[in-house]
Amino acid sequence: MKKIIIIVVAVIISATSYSQTIITLEQSKSLALENNKAFQNSALEVEAAQQVKKNAFTNYFPKVSANIIGFQGIDPLIEFNVPGGNLPVYNGNPANLPAATEFAYFPGIELSMFQRSAIGFLNIAQPIYVGGKISTGNKLAALNVNVKEHQKQLTEKEILLKTEQQYWQLISLHEKQKTLEKYELLLKDIRKQVDDAFEAGLIIKNDVLKVQIKQSELEFNKSKLQNGKKLATIQFCQTIGIPFDSTLVLQETIDISQSPASFYTNNEATLTNRVEYNLLEKSVEAAQLQTKMKTADYMPTFAVGLAGYHVNMLEKGVDNFTNGLGYVSVSIPISDWWGGSYGIKEQKIKQQVAENTFEDTKRLLILQMEKVWTDVNEAWKQIAIMKETTLQAEENLKVSQTGYESGVVTLSDLLEAQAIVTETANKLIDAQTQYKLAVTTYLQVTERK
Repeated sequence: MKKIIIIVVAVIISATSYSQTIITLEQSKSLALENNKAFQNSALEVEAAQQVKKNAFTNYFPKVSANIIGFQGIDPLIEFNVPGGNLPVYNGNPANLPAATEFAYFPGIELSMFQRSAIGFLNIAQPIYVGGKISTGNKLAALNVNVKEHQKQLTEKEILLKTEQQYWQLISLHEKQKTLEKYELLLKDIRKQVDDAFEAGLIIKNDVLKVQIKQSELEFNKSKLQNGKKLATIQFCQTIGIPFDSTLVLQETIDISQSPASFYTNNEATLTNRVEYNLLEKSVEAAQLQTKMKTADYMPTFAVGLAGYHVNMLEKGVDNFTNGLGYVSVSIPISDWWGGSYGIKEQKIKQQVAENTFEDTKRLLILQMEKVWTDVNEAWKQIAIMKETTLQAEENLKVSQTGYESGVVTLSDLLEAQAIVTETANKLIDAQTQYKLAVTTYLQVTERK
């Protein structure tokens, strides 16, 4: 019978373990990037910017346009009437015309044209110089692609940091759950001792009630922790884009074996590698190109082209005709420079604002790295403090346990010693988690993760 029970229990445990979903940190990051809509949108924005760049490149080539116009007028657009009469016959001597003796009769003519026609136009224009707008526009389009790629990297960083933070927070809650389970075993052991002592008449009911109160507090804390863990798991599953899974098991453990010194890097040297820094550089470059583009609006333009047209009179007995021409176009804005000069000055001011923002934000980025590095060191020191505190709390519990068994320590003191052990253990977990999160953030802001 015992063998059967053992086999059944083993099967149940095995099935439970098998049904658990185990996930690593790297798997979590991959899922988060794969399923995150913001990251997908940033990839689409890069693709859209690439299409804009391709479109800008076409401005280097000739522009070809074709138009067809057909019309029907109420009256002909061109009408004229030449009356008839006798016309002198010219013999080659102009002096004889006033006294001509021979005449020829001209019956007169009536002519009407373009009452209805169809006209087709074909125009090919090649810009030669447009104030640098084409080359500047292509540079802006290429810059936009670069900016969108950097924004995609920034979105990726934010998603990965958020995922890792939630991952370690969940592990922290799991470790705290283990601590409560140990505390629960200690309380059960004391409860048994107290119940036995009460039945033997060695203690009063009040001592039993004290343990029961602690157990009730423990149940409340367990419930609170489980609810918090469930909510954290739901949030984590949403972040990585999978359905909520109550059996989710995180594989990693909080590793604090490496000291802060192993992660340090020079902030000044790292600054230029940061995505945020590169984006600020691009904003200044974009402002400079916008100034050039604004100036180009008021520069002379020069173009050459070919044009051809075909006219179909849509009437019997009237010949159609085709013609073509080559042309040169030069446009010089004159009066526009008055208002345009203010627009150029405005754009130069915006360029200066972008340059000032760049210089100011550089200092803020360095300050951010210094702040995160300080957080790493503070978390590391906090771990050392909490380790020492935990050892002291455990030693205090041992002394209290011995004293309680010897009758020199009260039950209240023993329960308090147990509660302190649990509290310090949780604080140590918090310190370790905070160190892990600080290191993760530091590696990311220094572009090493």
